[in-house]
Amino acid sequence: MVFLSLALKSLKNRSFATILTVISIALSVMLLLSVERAKRAAEQGFTQTISKTDLIVGARSGPLQLILYTVFNMGNATHNISYETYETLKKHPAIEWTIPYSLGDGHRGFRVVGTTEDFFKHYHYRGQQKVKVAQGIEFKELFDVVLGAEVARKLNYRIGDKIVVTHGVTKGEGIQDHGDKPFVVSGILASTGTPLDRAIYMQLEGMEALHVDWQEGAAPTKDKIVPAHQLSKEKLHVHSITAFFVGTKSRIETLSLQRELNTYKGEPLLAIIPGVVLSELWQGLSFVEGVLKIISWMVIAVGFMAMLIALTTSLNERRREMAILRAIGAKSGQIVGLLVFESALLTLLGIVLGTALAFTLALVLGPWIEGEFGLYLAGPIFMWKELMYLGITFIGGTLIGLIPALRAQNLALKDGLSVRL
Repeated sequence: MVFLSLALKSLKNRSFATILTVISIALSVMLLLSVERAKRAAEQGFTQTISKTDLIVGARSGPLQLILYTVFNMGNATHNISYETYETLKKHPAIEWTIPYSLGDGHRGFRVVGTTEDFFKHYHYRGQQKVKVAQGIEFKELFDVVLGAEVARKLNYRIGDKIVVTHGVTKGEGIQDHGDKPFVVSGILASTGTPLDRAIYMQLEGMEALHVDWQEGAAPTKDKIVPAHQLSKEKLHVHSITAFFVGTKSRIETLSLQRELNTYKGEPLLAIIPGVVLSELWQGLSFVEGVLKIISWMVIAVGFMAMLIALTTSLNERRREMAILRAIGAKSGQIVGLLVFESALLTLLGIVLGTALAFTLALVLGPWIEGEFGLYLAGPIFMWKELMYLGITFIGGTLIGLIPALRAQNLALKDGLSVRL
């Protein structure tokens, strides 16, 4: 209690330097926790972009390529799957549900995806989260589209607006527009913080309607254009899809179904378990995690240096204080103990303040960060790594106090009670 009373009075006497020291430690702790939480959010957001899907099935290529163009809408498939094969396989006794997924054209740099209403029923991300329409309704008519949250936000679209799809996956405005068959925005998805936000969704028949009058990939001449009002879902036949997602009736059957699909004789297929491939892909990007770890340790080091500078700078102002303590009988070990105790107290105050700041920032800025950068900051406030880092910070901050404490011990032996001018 004597140490605590002396330490509090000494810190109060140097209130300005004390506040600056606590703030420097608090900022370091805040940055440390924020970086660690951002790293955790990036990993969870990456590996949980899709969940509750047991298999993704596409044309035979490679697991990495398949996961990139289905889950992240990056790249293109080497081949498509015939729709007849899909219709046959969806009736497999081990399969409970499927989601057809067809990558098509683009619109001002965003990918267009053809699917069915099963997409809204069965697609999950981050565990139990389902795709929801925040505004409007799901596509019902042939030329309805549902926009991802980022598409609607960046292009400033509203319900009822018309959009024109561009042939091929393009950046910007594109070259060949399907201007004769405009689509109408029927709905806008709620923000998910995943690649779902950066795509445009339409019915499979709507994607077929875009190219019903195209021959061998070439745009039709004016006399061969089929007007949009002459088309209907009943008149269109889906020929192929890019891939499809599978939910099995029992997780136990997943591996046997995967082997069966990979050896399917009707056409060459590749079935992958998305969770496994996503984890492997994240491991391949481990250098990102390594960089973030280095940043975390550098933040701790900067905090230590800031505290050491503050304590050492204020030491000259305390030489008379140390001399008085020695004169009234304080031992040199007690002088050292007092300064180390002050360092521990400053570190603890900085940790508490920094933790509170990190928690407040995550709470206030979490929705904005999720919408802008796709980092989902919800979840446990502390994991074992964060607690370990805070423990290291406290121990390190306490030990840092030994440096000015030992120096003060030596100075106290030399200094007298006279004021130096």
